[in-house]
Amino acid sequence: MASQASRYAASGSAIAAEGWTIERLTPPSRLYGANGLTTGADGRVYVAQVGGSQVSAIGVDSGAIETISAMGGDIVAPDDLVFDEAGNLYLTEITEGRVCMRTPDGSVRVIQGDMPVANPITWHQGRLIAGECRVGARIMELSLDGGAPRVIVDNVPMANAFQVGPDGKLYFPVMGTNEIWRVSLDGGAPEVVAGDLGVPDSVKFDSKGRIVTTQVASGQVLRIDPVSGAREVLADLGPGLDNVTFVGDRIFVSSIPGEITEILGAGKVRPVVPRALQWPLGLAVGADGAIFVADGTFGYTLRPGSNLELAGMIFYPGCPGYLRGVAPGAVAGEWVVTTGLGAVARYRPAAGESDFLANGYDQLMGVAVAPGGAVVFAEYGTGRVLSAEGGAVRELASGLDKPMGVAIDADGTVYVAEAGAGRVAKLARGKAETVVEGLGRPEGLAVSGGKLFVVDTTAKALITVDAATGAQSAVASNLPVGAPQGVKPKFLGPIGDMAGPMIPFADVTVAADGTLYVAGDGEGSVLEIRAG
Repeated sequence: MASQASRYAASGSAIAAEGWTIERLTPPSRLYGANGLTTGADGRVYVAQVGGSQVSAIGVDSGAIETISAMGGDIVAPDDLVFDEAGNLYLTEITEGRVCMRTPDGSVRVIQGDMPVANPITWHQGRLIAGECRVGARIMELSLDGGAPRVIVDNVPMANAFQVGPDGKLYFPVMGTNEIWRVSLDGGAPEVVAGDLGVPDSVKFDSKGRIVTTQVASGQVLRIDPVSGAREVLADLGPGLDNVTFVGDRIFVSSIPGEITEILGAGKVRPVVPRALQWPLGLAVGADGAIFVADGTFGYTLRPGSNLELAGMIFYPGCPGYLRGVAPGAVAGEWVVTTGLGAVARYRPAAGESDFLANGYDQLMGVAVAPGGAVVFAEYGTGRVLSAEGGAVRELASGLDKPMGVAIDADGTVYVAEAGAGRVAKLARGKAETVVEGLGRPEGLAVSGGKLFVVDTTAKALITVDAATGAQSAVASNLPVGAPQGVKPKFLGPIGDMAGPMIPFADVTVAADGTLYVAGDGEGSVLEIRAG
């Protein structure tokens, strides 16, 4: 176990080549997102991080973060977690559809598989209860010795973080109906406790037997009396809240982008870990200079010198889904995006609208818009680059090795970064012609003035390539992109119908004045790189 001052371990800072400068536009993240929370016997808050396959412990007064289970370890995509009295830690692995147990000595074993979208988990008087966050979800009591689970309730429209109340019944948020339900641990018909909320995704009980619940869409933390139904707003923290835990009578909540906040009462809060980006993934610059940052569950706009502004999120009306690739649209405020569920859409977040251009593709990555308006996108799963125009989709190239970034020059020439082949190719007459090869894992790709700019996440570098000759040179090195050196992250599969495989994508985009912006997905930052 290692003390963690930052989520990304690197030797030294990013290095700009001669004639270039580097500046962070957003601060690095300390966590790989923040999902489930629980309190350990040591008084620290333990946080599950789906995107980083990591579990960390936080000293709530010092802010010190210690990695308990690191990226690349035995625990994959942990979403929620709970301790028993012996110090065993039980975790749901949401992309793996299973529940595992980590003993105090650090050994890990799976105790239950066959739980699609495994998410909520709790421990009550020697009983382990876990559930699924999907339509038609089951909530089950699990056996610790390999026996068959017992279904407490099924056909739930997306259950999330739950706990047994003072009356001995299980209280759980139902995201699909925007309600809180309860059910006897012996089974039977569930009852509605509260409704008309802000999409609740956790239900926990304070020392006085009152419900404290986070609302992922509205961003409110509510306290509800389960007997009278009286409710009050403890805090309004913004969309993306995920879970809650207590240290004594102190309340701590998590937010998906990696924020941990203490609720002090009377509308006052204290940041323990500040909100930041979870990845980021795709980047694009609009005609007005605004940068759109695709961060999976969230989309932000960013202007140099200003803070991130939330533009949309997966639970907002009109959001096309988990956001990965992005390019400027035809009008201000419109963005062309690829999603984690294999769609391409024109997205207008301010209006809450999306128009879908293509659907049903396999692990879409980068996207670009041709001078004539055709939308070109990379299908990582099948190795194709496709073009959508006039309601039809045609294939530009196939047989590519994990295509990720796409870029289109002013004359309409299409370039693609093949992460699996370590090359950048030009597409011509249905074939891919090598422009540069011998790269590690090229992901993001941009083009300007006959120069290609490539993010190589293996080399941790931004490389410029002459599109005509293939000559290359480094613009920046030691960048916080990809996994830390020496770490091989585990593959993160889909989260039910909410998102496909969560494959990172370190993008690069170029503004009209030649300024480059790089997605520092390793540390959760946006980097500005300028010539001069």
